[in-house]
Amino acid sequence: MSKQYKLRGSDNKEYLSEKPGGFGGHKGGKLYGRLDCPTALRYLERGTYQKNRVFFANERDAIFAGYRPCAHCMKEAFLAWEKSRYKEK
Repeated sequence: MSKQYKLRGSDNKEYLSEKPGGFGGHKGGKLYGRLDCPTALRYLERGTYQKNRVFFANERDAIFAGYRPCAHCMKEAFLAWEKSRYKEK
């Protein structure tokens, strides 16, 4: 049996996948970013991030699940998200 990874889909529900996620997220802060994000890696190193860590197969799933881009590792996507948020108001 191959390794199974817990991912979240666009409906924000967990499912098992044979492929690892391409993006990591924090379910408390409802944000997602690259797996090599320096900020997330620092929090993981401190041990304060693991229990809220989630994974997504792709960026689209993270967005549709209601997560926002990380302001550090995905700055352009974050700025676009922030701009669209203020346009809606």
